Amino acid sequence: MVSPSRSTHQRGAVFLDRDGVLNRAPIKDGRPSAPHRLEELEILPGVEAACARLKDAGLPLFCVTNQPDVARGIADRKTIEAMNIWLADKLGLAEVAVCWHDGGDGCHCRKPLPGLLVDLANSHDLSLPQSIMIGDRWRDIEAGEHAGCTTIFIDYGYAEKRPARPDITATSLWDVVPAILQHFKIGD
Repeated sequence: MVSPSRSTHQRGAVFLDRDGVLNRAPIKDGRPSAPHRLEELEILPGVEAACARLKDAGLPLFCVTNQPDVARGIADRKTIEAMNIWLADKLGLAEVAVCWHDGGDGCHCRKPLPGLLVDLANSHDLSLPQSIMIGDRWRDIEAGEHAGCTTIFIDYGYAEKRPARPDITATSLWDVVPAILQHFKIGD
């Protein structure tokens, strides 16, 4: 487990993966991929309502996303940044943290490593043990586990490795809003 460097953290947050949790992830050979153009970006059903409910409850929402297609030369960074800004504005996200690296780059921020979560916790004075990480892939769940967060797996039945031990499994972000509110001891 990785701990943030400060010891004065007071509140938790909701960390959300992007593709497959907030927006539709195109499926190729049974595995999710990322949209590369703004016109391909489609917010999933129930996500706007879920984010609004969580924000209304006072919870800070952060997106944490791997975008290796930029390093691979398949996607344009400025376009991905524009997509992230649009999502943040539309969903009321406090920040979108991005790992732009590919798997072999040796960075600390590429999920399943917890670097994005740890960096956000340090810069926003957040408690990782009080936080939740929500993702649709094993990398998201392992990043949350490594950071000490409660984990929620949105299961789409992808043809790939599954997370070993998510705390909660669901089929959509909207479906887990009550569990998230309960985690933070907020009445629904």
